[in-house]
Amino acid sequence: MNTATATPTGSPLSGTLRAGIFLILALVMLATRINHFAPVPDATWVVFFAGGFYLRRDWRWALPLFMVLAVAIDYAVISGQGLDFWTHYCVSPAYWFLAPAYAAMWLGGAWLARHFHGLHLRELGLFAASLLVAASVCYFVSNASFYWLSPMVATPSFGGWMVNLGDWYLPYLRTSVMYGTIAALLHVATLLAARHLGGTADGLAAR
Repeated sequence: MNTATATPTGSPLSGTLRAGIFLILALVMLATRINHFAPVPDATWVVFFAGGFYLRRDWRWALPLFMVLAVAIDYAVISGQGLDFWTHYCVSPAYWFLAPAYAAMWLGGAWLARHFHGLHLRELGLFAASLLVAASVCYFVSNASFYWLSPMVATPSFGGWMVNLGDWYLPYLRTSVMYGTIAALLHVATLLAARHLGGTADGLAAR
């Protein structure tokens, strides 16, 4: 049985290529998630978005592995500072809501893959819309859960949440747009290179 995932044009993403994409995305997460507020911002959200786009058919193993990797990195960083992971302020009940938040990014990428048919203005609009919606949902879930469930917020209120929601939305959206744009440019460059070499990789997305 051929287990390759077909692209919109019918050219397959081989198992080796899909594994390579997973490895590259995992390395990007590892390199940028180490410090959320480092000069190089965390690319985790767009890693999940790209994972949904390229590895949609492999969600049963790729999505859980990305989730486990994110937790493992957090554990290593917190423990490396001599702190207890389970009592750290980041690891409140809200921490586990990152799973549905990241899943929203994955679903955004998967939706884009299903509707992607090549390098056209239509696809540019779909990319922008899917990234914006996915990042907004991801932000809403992660922000709301932290504000209402984390002990860091002593006296939560609806008004206070609205202020907090607004304060952090644009910075997180800006990071998603930045990394999403980089990923899109790399995708376009790969497709153009494949065309130049005589390939037919217009789709290059899991269908």
